[in-house]
Amino acid sequence: MPSHDPVYKVSIIPRGRALGVTMFLPEEDRLSYSKQLLECQISTLFGGRIAEELIFGADMVTTGASNDIERATLLARNMVTKWGLSEKLGPLTYSEEDGEVFLGHSVTQHKAISDETSHTIDEEIRSIVDKNYARSEKILKENEAILHTMAEALIKYETIDSDQIDDLMEGKTPRPPSGWDDSDDDGSTSAKKKSKTKAKSSKEDDAPSSEPPAKPA
Repeated sequence: MPSHDPVYKVSIIPRGRALGVTMFLPEEDRLSYSKQLLECQISTLFGGRIAEELIFGADMVTTGASNDIERATLLARNMVTKWGLSEKLGPLTYSEEDGEVFLGHSVTQHKAISDETSHTIDEEIRSIVDKNYARSEKILKENEAILHTMAEALIKYETIDSDQIDDLMEGKTPRPPSGWDDSDDDGSTSAKKKSKTKAKSSKEDDAPSSEPPAKPA
């Protein structure tokens, strides 16, 4: 995605309500956002949803991307109604002002836009979302091999950083994370088995014997 902040970490370790997270690191301070950057963010937000459908099929798509869809829709709506980034509607504000919430507030509000304009707003929001959804889908289909390789790396390492991501984008097998020891990973199961066997033997040694005590001669 041009103009988008680079990815510096991807993790499948659950955090709060999220089952995984993709983290971006801004390269510079930013006080305003270009239309190109906003559309790139919308495309990125749909990546997880599209990957689900691409790999598992439309019937197996889950609710996991609900927050991403909400954020993408809000960005598109703000582009149209607040930031003047719609070609059809131009540089005008169409959203109602945010004010204090109090009893009767909704009664005193008046309708600021016509039904026709409201319909055009919905069409423009749909157009922005559809365009960037299609772009994200195209990129994922063209790079499906990288998608599978990244999934395998995440299953093995759980978290990958910018070094592994660079390897993936270049079509390479990602290098292990810093401090990773494959021998620990391979031997973890046998080590656990040995530990359990040893603990079991210790308990058996300490347990009282089920045989009756010998009678004195």
